[in-house]
Amino acid sequence: MRIAIAGAGAVGHSIASELLDGGHEVMLIERSTENYRPKSIPGIEWVLADACELASLEEAGLQSCDVVIAATGDDKVNLVVALLAKTEFAVRRVVARVNDPRNEWLFTDAWGVDVAVSTPRMLAAMVEEAVNVGDLVRLMTLRQGQANLVEITLPPDTPLAGHRVRDLELPPDAALVTILRGGRVIVPQPDDPVEAGDEMLFVAAAEMEQRIREVVHGR
Repeated sequence: MRIAIAGAGAVGHSIASELLDGGHEVMLIERSTENYRPKSIPGIEWVLADACELASLEEAGLQSCDVVIAATGDDKVNLVVALLAKTEFAVRRVVARVNDPRNEWLFTDAWGVDVAVSTPRMLAAMVEEAVNVGDLVRLMTLRQGQANLVEITLPPDTPLAGHRVRDLELPPDAALVTILRGGRVIVPQPDDPVEAGDEMLFVAAAEMEQRIREVVHGR
């Protein structure tokens, strides 16, 4: 898969390295000569250009990319990159970094964003996940708010212990996608048992989150 990343700062640089290790073809677009370091990641195509300029993106061949990641430290730049990628180059998937949580409401399909990743919100969610056993924690919003990835860790006194996955009366528009147990990642099957301490990940519509809480707590 061919992936373009706008912004070669610490975040963009790290993403590029990970994607290259995953076997993808990566192009890194950077306008600052300070961050333009082609020798730092061999095997990546580097472009010294302003990703907000249409002509620069055309010259870089953005139309040949399957995914564009707007990963700069400036939310305004990320929105412009996302909009150009989607509207001018018909890029199939656009992911944008949100630096200021107050700007999250802007990162929607109206600006060409398919997936918005808010680092501050994700860090806060990780903290909640670590300290709030038994509480539902929203990890990520998917498809512009149509669904969320949520997590709940079953407490020691959970009434679900010993029940099978098929016994969970989940509401519509909600699905249990993974159970993390110790060092294992379990793709849940109907007859798999549920245990205290299980970290359960669901994809669900926002209005179904309260129903999931009730199911998990046996209400």
